Amino acid sequence: MPVTGPDFISLQARNLAGSQAFYEKYLGLVRSPAGPPHAVVFQTAPIAFALRDLVPGTDLDATPQPGIGAAIWLHATEVQEIHDALVADGHTIVSAPIDGPFGRTFTFADPDGYQITLHDRA
Repeated sequence: MPVTGPDFISLQARNLAGSQAFYEKYLGLVRSPAGPPHAVVFQTAPIAFALRDLVPGTDLDATPQPGIGAAIWLHATEVQEIHDALVADGHTIVSAPIDGPFGRTFTFADPDGYQITLHDRA
């Protein structure tokens, strides 16, 4: 049977509790009751999004940008408001908001340096 498409995204985090708090505060994500103790799985659809403790042997400090080469885009309903809150609290904005084919779009760096793009057109 062929692959039908992605259905899970997980990022390794240096500080799982701190990263969880970041995604809950700024993106409004809600933790799912499901998930192993070494991970935080959020209630997202259609694809599950999670954070997990570092896998042994992974050194996020050895690279200037974790996940380089991968594009992680999340749909949001209040893109500009999220951007403004991140800026107000001094978080890194990688690319400023623009209006394009995916609606209002911008990219930020999360606490571990992963670059996440938000857009508001489904």
